Amino acid sequence: MKKLFSLLIVFISLSVFSQESINFEKGTFKEILAKAKKEKKLVFMDAFAVWCGPCKLMEKNIFPLQAVKEYYNANFINARFDMEKGEGREIAAKYGVRSYPSFLFMNGDGEVVMNSYGYMGEQAFLAMAKEANNPKFRTASNKELFEKGESDPEFLLNMMRLYADSDYELAKKVSERYFNVKKNESFTKDEVGLLLYFTKSTTDPNYQIFTAKKNEIAALMSEEIYNQFDTNIKISKVLENSLDQKTGIINDDYFYKNAIPLVGKDEAETALNRMKVILYPNLGNFTEYEKAALKYYSNADNFDPEELLKAAWIFSEHVSNPTSLKKAEEWAEKSVMRSENPENTYILAKLYSKTGKKDNAKSYAEISKKLAESQGKDATLADKLLQNLK
Repeated sequence: MKKLFSLLIVFISLSVFSQESINFEKGTFKEILAKAKKEKKLVFMDAFAVWCGPCKLMEKNIFPLQAVKEYYNANFINARFDMEKGEGREIAAKYGVRSYPSFLFMNGDGEVVMNSYGYMGEQAFLAMAKEANNPKFRTASNKELFEKGESDPEFLLNMMRLYADSDYELAKKVSERYFNVKKNESFTKDEVGLLLYFTKSTTDPNYQIFTAKKNEIAALMSEEIYNQFDTNIKISKVLENSLDQKTGIINDDYFYKNAIPLVGKDEAETALNRMKVILYPNLGNFTEYEKAALKYYSNADNFDPEELLKAAWIFSEHVSNPTSLKKAEEWAEKSVMRSENPENTYILAKLYSKTGKKDNAKSYAEISKKLAESQGKDATLADKLLQNLK
């Protein structure tokens, strides 16, 4: 009898222990999806990393709460995966998980119907689950619901965010319906940000919303910034059409012919050079990049020193013209004058070495090496430069 009583106590203890938190399944991702499909439930996935502080706080403070564990255990097939180990790596790549913790709700086919990230309190965590647990998501995918005309703003907002990275064109279509539904309401700053993100040309339906709400949007961001976005939108399509897809060269004549009537000569020239300094390094066309950067950064005081430093780095690697290198020195010097670090002092040293200023190059290479070593960073490049300067 005592033995039976002891076994009963153990059984009860194990039962209680198993309910101390959300009950996370132990199977593979494929098995978890199959179970969700069979039981006609959504999967709730806690996507975490072992080093993540907020992940640990969720596990310690939120998952064990009575209301939380009861709701999640009753309504979802719950799963946890370390995004940096085993299957977690594949899941992170497939679903674009970049922030921890990330919370994914998906149907049995593995389609995410809602996601969020970051530490949450009890009420927010429960509200998220209840929103995800909409019966519609168990009978149709969010794409199917959208195609059938679903126009609930919360649904559209969530879907917009879900597909912003993985399927921009779909997310853009969703945004157009969302902002059409909300056009007679006041926008938040976040909504304005989404509107701008999903507006690429003056023919976009979102652009009509953008212009109709000019005063409201300008009040949130300033009229100057509004006008800058307006300019970018107006000429974005022109820039796209100006680029020869085979050669990777922008047709200046075509661009100016079509952009100047839209934004004027000065704005058109600035926009063209801005596009070139973004595009040409990625295409490996450093000859054209050099020309564009010298024009675009001609008044260096108008630019952030870190942006100038990036240009200086590219010049130090790919440019040989002494006059151009002298200009790059000035850009790097602005960054160094703000605050010395291993990177900007090395770039400046390398530029000095290319323009024949050996003493200056040696001095800044030594500074770069010392800073790198004191900060536990790699000093190999600075050390190699010092060897070459001997």
